[in-house]
Amino acid sequence: VQPNNYSTFYDDQRQNWSIMFESEKAAVDFSKQVCIAKCNSSPALDSVLCQDLLLGEGQGVEGGDSLEVAYTGWLFQNNGLGQVFDSNVNKDKLLRLKLGYGKVIKGWEEGMLGMKKGGRRLLIVPPAWAYGAQGVAGRVPPDSTLVFEVEVRRVKLAKECSASDGLSVSSRDSPAPSPVPSSDGFSSD
Repeated sequence: VQPNNYSTFYDDQRQNWSIMFESEKAAVDFSKQVCIAKCNSSPALDSVLCQDLLLGEGQGVEGGDSLEVAYTGWLFQNNGLGQVFDSNVNKDKLLRLKLGYGKVIKGWEEGMLGMKKGGRRLLIVPPAWAYGAQGVAGRVPPDSTLVFEVEVRRVKLAKECSASDGLSVSSRDSPAPSPVPSSDGFSSD
C-alpha cells in the first residue's frame, strides 16, 4: 500500500506491478480482497495475516505504546467476511489498549505492531491467536478464524517525555539528545 491510492506488488515471476485506484475506498477494498485471497490460498493459517489498508503517519507502534483504536470484527466464514461479531466504529468510545500487556488477543498484539496513527489494517487471526477452542459465548463459535479491520486513531508512545517547550517528544524520533542552543555564532536578536 502506497500513498495516494497506489498499491505495488510482485507477481510469481518477481515482476513489480503498480496500480492506481480511482478512490481510497477502491484501494482499501482491493487490499482487503488480497488479504482474504492470501488466507484462502494458504494450506493452514498458523499466524496472523496482516494487510495494510491505509499507512497512516508518524512512528510505528511498539510494545508498551498506548493506542486508541476503532475496529470491526467479523467471523471468517465461507472463505470471506462473515457475520460481524463486534465493532466500535459507530460508537462514541474508542478501544484503549496498551500493546504487549496481554489485555487483547494475541493476534492483535502481533498484528498491530508497526501501525501508525491514522493507519488501517486488516488482520486475519487463526483460532489459536484469538479465542481458541472456547470461543466467546453467544458471539464467537469455538475454533473460529476472525477478521478485524483496525484503525489507530490515537497513539501515546511508551517513551514519551516532555520537552522544555511543552511539546511532546518521543525518544524514538531522535536517538541523540537535541543540542542546546549556544550563544556562539548567533546574535541575541
